[in-house]
Amino acid sequence: MLVHQILQSKHSSEVFTIPPETPVSKAAETMSQMKIGALVVSSDGEVPLGILSERDIVRELGKRGTACLDDKTEQMMTSKLVTCTGAETTDGVLAKMTDGRFRHMPVMDGEKMIGLISIGDVVKARLSELSMEKEALEGMIMGH
Repeated sequence: MLVHQILQSKHSSEVFTIPPETPVSKAAETMSQMKIGALVVSSDGEVPLGILSERDIVRELGKRGTACLDDKTEQMMTSKLVTCTGAETTDGVLAKMTDGRFRHMPVMDGEKMIGLISIGDVVKARLSELSMEKEALEGMIMGH
């Protein structure tokens, strides 16, 4: 399965972004309200500058305490983004996420972000693929 197929199957293609100057406390509030695990940091909503995840916030809270909540998002975000395109496969994306130990990946079309996929989205797609393959093999074995 390809990434663009995952994007098509998602209930919402909306990517939640936050400007880089936004306080981390506001980013955490937004993630909580939207029930999401990460926000893409972008000045224009289309070009990602970085990503801020729940894990990023929790790590800083553990190191520095609540003082980090006053930081700007750009100070805490991961700025070395690993991205993918709609033409990449689930296996390739899963390998990137596993190797990099992250759970959210912007999907790009050139310089423009067209979506965001999570490891949950990719695992769900992969399980669907495996189920279809299993049914096809069972059909072949049973002569259907």
